Amino acid sequence: MSLRVGVIGTGVMGAEHARILCEETRGAHLAAVADTDPGRAAAVADGAAVFTDPLELIAAKGVDAVVIASPDVTHGTLAHACLERGKPVLCEKPLAATTAEALALVEAEVALGRRLIQVGYMRRFDPAYGEMREARLNGAIGAPVLLHNIHRNAQAPEWFTGAMALTNSFVHEIDISRWLLGSEMLRADIVAGPGGEPLMVTMTTDKGEIVSTEVFINAAYGYHVHAELVGRSGTVAMAAPALTATNRAGTHGHGWPNDWVPRFREAYRRQMRAFVRSVERGEPAGASAWDGYVASAIAEQLAQAFAEGRSAELRLVPAADLYR
Repeated sequence: MSLRVGVIGTGVMGAEHARILCEETRGAHLAAVADTDPGRAAAVADGAAVFTDPLELIAAKGVDAVVIASPDVTHGTLAHACLERGKPVLCEKPLAATTAEALALVEAEVALGRRLIQVGYMRRFDPAYGEMREARLNGAIGAPVLLHNIHRNAQAPEWFTGAMALTNSFVHEIDISRWLLGSEMLRADIVAGPGGEPLMVTMTTDKGEIVSTEVFINAAYGYHVHAELVGRSGTVAMAAPALTATNRAGTHGHGWPNDWVPRFREAYRRQMRAFVRSVERGEPAGASAWDGYVASAIAEQLAQAFAEGRSAELRLVPAADLYR
C-alpha cells in the first residue's frame, strides 16, 4: 500500500518535496498539498487534493503522513497538529520559531511515547557528509580534533532578517557538526566581518574538539557548502560538488548553483525515502525532535550572546530516554 503524503507549503522546498514524491519515491505518493496561494499549490499538485488551510490537510482522512515546508513561524503549530492526529511528520528546519516552542514539541512527543517527528536536516543524507562520518567512525583519520565548515549563499532572500543567519542557516552546521563528530557543543564565540558579515562561529565540544564555521549569506558567486574534518593522523574533506569539470578560455573548473537545491538534491531524495521507510517500519530515521530542539537552542543562545558581545556557555535540558 502506498503511503499517502501531504505537503504543506509549495515554495522552493515544498515544490521540491512534492516533485520527489511524484517522481522519485517508491512506496509513497503525493496525496495533497496546502498553500495560502491555491494557484501555486495547484501548479505542483499533479492531481493531488489542494487545500488552503494546512490544518484541514493534516486532518484529512486521505493523508497518512505530512511534510511541513511552510514559513518557519508556522512549523511549531503545524507539527503539534500532526502529533495530535498521530501522523508522522517530516518538518523542514527549524523545528520551531523559538527554543521554547521546539522544547514543547519534544515534551509533547515524549508524552505520546513514540517518535513521529523527523526534522529536515537533510545533510545527514548527503553522500559526502556520510563518507566523512564513516572516516571518523572507522578510525581512518584518527581521533578528530577540528572541523572546518563553510556555508555561503549567493544572496540573502528578501524575507531574511535579523538573526536568521544563525537561526535559519547556521542551524545546519550545528546539526551536522553534532552528527559528524558524535559530540555535543559546550561553548561558542562569534565575530562578524566588515559590515556585519561574514560571521565566524567557533564552538568547542564536550570532547575538546574545535568546530569553526564561516557563514556568509551574501557571498555573491553562488551557493557553496564545504567541510573538512581534521584528525590526529589525517584529514577528510569534501571534493568539488560537480560531476564534470570544464576547460574553456584559459580556465579549468566548475560552476556554482544559485541555491541549495541542486547541491543537496540527492540528499533530499534519500531523506524522503528514509522518511517513508521509517513510517512503514515504525523505525525513526534522520534528525529527531530532540535534535531539532538542540539546533534551535544553540542558535538562539548564540544570537543572544552575539547581540550582547559575549561568549555563549551553551545549556540544554537533559534528553529524554525516547531520544537515547
